[in-house]
Amino acid sequence: MFRAIQKGLVWLVDRSGHYHFIVLALAALVTAVSLYGASTRLSIDTDADHLFSAQLPWRQQSMAFAKQFPQFSDTLTAVVRAPTAEEARIAAQALNEKLLQDKEHFHSSSTPGISPFLNREGLLLLPQDELNNTLDSMLQAQPLLGPLATDPSARGLFKGVDLMVEGVRHGMAKDLSSYDAALGNVAQTIEDAVAGHAVPLSWQALLTPNLVSASGGQEFVLIHPVLDHRALEPGQVATEAMMKLAQELPGVKSGRVRVNYTGSVPLADEEFASLTDRAGPIALGSSLLLVFWLVLALGSWRLIVPVLITLVVGLIYTLGFASIAVGRLNLISVAFAVLFVGLAVDFGIQFGVRLHARQYSDRTFDDSLHETANRVVSQIGLAALATACGFLAFAPTDFTGVAELGIIAGVGMLLALLCTLTVLPALLRLLEKGSPHAEVALPGGAKADAWLSRNRKPVLAIFIVLGLAGLWGAITIPFDANPLHTKRTDSEAMRTLTSLMDDPNTNPFTMDALAKDLPSAKALSARLDDLPEVAQVVSGVDFVPTDQDEKLEQISQASDLMFAVLNPGEMAAKPSYDEMRAAARETSDSIASVANQLPANSPLLRIGKALAALAKGNDTQMAMANQALTQFLPYTLKQLADSLSAEKITLQSLPEDLRRDWFTADGKVRVQVTPTAKAQKTEGLRDFVQAVHKVAPDAAGSAVDTIKAADTILDAFRQAAVSATLAIGVVLLLVLRRLRDAGLVIATLLMSALLTALLARLCGLSINFANIIALPLLLGVGVSFNIYFVMNWRHGMRLFLGSPTARAILFSALTTGTAFGSLAIARHPGTASMGLVLLLSLLAVLLSTFAFLPAMLYSIGPCDKPIDKR
Repeated sequence: MFRAIQKGLVWLVDRSGHYHFIVLALAALVTAVSLYGASTRLSIDTDADHLFSAQLPWRQQSMAFAKQFPQFSDTLTAVVRAPTAEEARIAAQALNEKLLQDKEHFHSSSTPGISPFLNREGLLLLPQDELNNTLDSMLQAQPLLGPLATDPSARGLFKGVDLMVEGVRHGMAKDLSSYDAALGNVAQTIEDAVAGHAVPLSWQALLTPNLVSASGGQEFVLIHPVLDHRALEPGQVATEAMMKLAQELPGVKSGRVRVNYTGSVPLADEEFASLTDRAGPIALGSSLLLVFWLVLALGSWRLIVPVLITLVVGLIYTLGFASIAVGRLNLISVAFAVLFVGLAVDFGIQFGVRLHARQYSDRTFDDSLHETANRVVSQIGLAALATACGFLAFAPTDFTGVAELGIIAGVGMLLALLCTLTVLPALLRLLEKGSPHAEVALPGGAKADAWLSRNRKPVLAIFIVLGLAGLWGAITIPFDANPLHTKRTDSEAMRTLTSLMDDPNTNPFTMDALAKDLPSAKALSARLDDLPEVAQVVSGVDFVPTDQDEKLEQISQASDLMFAVLNPGEMAAKPSYDEMRAAARETSDSIASVANQLPANSPLLRIGKALAALAKGNDTQMAMANQALTQFLPYTLKQLADSLSAEKITLQSLPEDLRRDWFTADGKVRVQVTPTAKAQKTEGLRDFVQAVHKVAPDAAGSAVDTIKAADTILDAFRQAAVSATLAIGVVLLLVLRRLRDAGLVIATLLMSALLTALLARLCGLSINFANIIALPLLLGVGVSFNIYFVMNWRHGMRLFLGSPTARAILFSALTTGTAFGSLAIARHPGTASMGLVLLLSLLAVLLSTFAFLPAMLYSIGPCDKPIDKR
């Protein structure tokens, strides 16, 4: 049967060469149809969630959660940062108002940390110990705020400092230590004004230092942008519109406020942008290098041009097939073109080099073509079939990204074979011209064969040792399940996300569970909070606290004690600059009088020194100081009044947006769990997911998706590796009909895999979502190269490295390496790691094919039953 198939393939080559015009016309027609189909039916899907089967249990849980809380999907998050909490809040609110007015680019926008509800009920939502500390800080600041309530100017502040000085006189200097940071800011503000530039003072940091970050203010604006799914970067226009609005903010213009962004939408946009970054120059450079290798391999433009055209036609055929069979290219299968070029060019080179070796001036082209086909079609046919098996083994797996790649690339190999047997002979016949026989053997190959024949046993021993080392590498090579590590760290969305990783409030790797009611949610939260892998638990229960009566009493008492601040009565007349300078001088003198009771590093001493300089300054300096010291005072006093007017919270009194974020329509309560810093590594994240699932088995979230995706990928590759190896083995047995011969190919392939693992381990690489697809490529390239040598040996050949086949393999490897190298120099880390692993795999394949396999063949000796002596 296989002899009949071989004769049929040889006949196809002969007929294609004879009726070359008809074949080329049909090829042009199919090419045009394929291009039309690709342009109208083939789309690019940049959604990473679509890389996995929707039938997987963890994907169904994730989709169910997304359906219940759709507001957390397709988001653009603006991160507003400023030196003070007030500046960040004011800028975030201003940006949110601008976004709400732009319905063309944004569906909705909100500030999760800023709302009338949180302003009023914020103290009630604090844990008891934090509430105690916060109220104590407010009450301690009462002497400072009292004069400011009736005199909201620099003079009023100086009077407040005078009251602190009086406390020092009465031995209370140590009690001021908790205000060192805030008073240091006051000193800095006055010093800056004296120096000629105003920096506003944060009153929130002075009033509630335990609730304000030392690094300044940070607020978020959660945005749902309008997406253009016709564009390769659907959210790019909306993101640019948001940043344009942000640039109009006064704080941004002054340089005091920074607006960065992150979120699922810009991360996906940047992912595709980085994949295509420098694609044009890289494609041009790799194409020129590929042509260079073809020139060295084939020597004549009459051979090079047909091989290149055949390659392009095969690629277009494959695009046409992809548009019909799959309809889209995902973030993984989009790389099929590079892989197709790297693998399919081998068929053309093998055919061209063998034809070049048989072309004599006294022999007709048809005879040379027939003899070449008779020798090579079975080899490249078997190589194409085995390579296709390697790819198609991924089709049944749940890793949809690689499954679709396997379907496209697997069928692509068969289409490449079809083009090599039809389009290539037709083009060669069209451009044929008699030429003298040229030496196409690999230079130095005969000497290398002789050396390998003499030293076959030491060579095999060395490879056995390397194989054992490769086994160690395969067992110990780490798997990095963090998908963020395959993204560009210098992109805006990734830089912003990375800066948020250490904060439990903004860590992206969270888990969410649903409890049936508030008591169940409280119990579940308590159990989760006890886990050592958990840093923080937040749930709907936290917004309806159970100990409200006691807290409300504390807040009410604080409000009574702050009555004079909240109800100032008659306001003092606005002071003149001279009056403010006099107040500054008086306060400076008061501080100097208690200097011996203060620590040397006391900020009060800095304030006294700065006030002495300010008292001697001009009106401009005093105006700057007054503006900087009191700019946010009215805003803070308003917040203070709101926070001390808290009311009892019920489930019914929660704002709609808050209920939507933490409660489902049927009353279930969302419980969000955040891991410790250990979860930034794969092992720590896996421990976190396992620990939470023991308490809440149905919990979903990004942490679960990350770990389960890693498990799905590993399972898919284990399944595909076994299936591909079995399929390749069966194909080899059916075609070669000898267990030993098939075993030689499989053994060499196994050695290539072990050497790849060893090289990757020595280079410090880890396996990730992107570079793991080197496995099917390793199978494809390794099988092809090994089959050529084994079938030559079956034909009675004893010179392996000194044959035209070795030359063809070498230049096939160089062209393949060029294609893979174009991936290795990409700016996208995942793509670059994939290219690097592919290059290491190619090196391992060459070492195995050019050294290990010949050494085995020389050890076995001549094939006992050569198939063909020609």
